[in-house]
Amino acid sequence: SKAFNDATKEEVPGTPLPTTITIYVDKSFTFKIKTAPTSYLLKKAAKIDKGSQMPGRESRGSVSIAQCKEIAETKMKDLNANDIDAAIDIVKGSARSMGMEVRD
Repeated sequence: SKAFNDATKEEVPGTPLPTTITIYVDKSFTFKIKTAPTSYLLKKAAKIDKGSQMPGRESRGSVSIAQCKEIAETKMKDLNANDIDAAIDIVKGSARSMGMEVRD
């Protein structure tokens, strides 16, 4: 719909955006667009197409703490974090669980 296209016009084409749509009896609707998944943003930052099949044993790419901070700032509204440091820790944990190295 035009409303969705207007709300997402700043996003890079092809970026997955989880969306919740609520449809009412009168056929009107509302939608809430969330930020792209952390795993997608991490893979993009590391320039890889998928995470490790064996995290902890097989390394697949790396991201810097600065990249983790940038992703955390993007994701802050959707993360269950009280502050940016907690959000960065969440992103770093996601990177490690995908088999990525987090470097300084």
